[in-house]
Amino acid sequence: MKIEVLGMGCPKCKQLLNNVQKAVDQKGIVAELVKVEDMDKITEYGVMMTPALVLDGVVKVAGKVSSVEEIKGLL
Repeated sequence: MKIEVLGMGCPKCKQLLNNVQKAVDQKGIVAELVKVEDMDKITEYGVMMTPALVLDGVVKVAGKVSSVEEIKGLL
């Protein structure tokens, strides 16, 4: 599984990345976790508000920081 966190490095983006790492660890999932800060790549996904969470190329959440529990539900 490839998990991408889209964002330019704001505190909310960092919090989402942290929450994703916790969710992955708690579920015991093997995943490639990538932080995407390139605005061109972010807009390629059609994301207009960050942070955003992308699972295997599909945008699941945009414009908010999902909780660890919400992320676990998406995984």
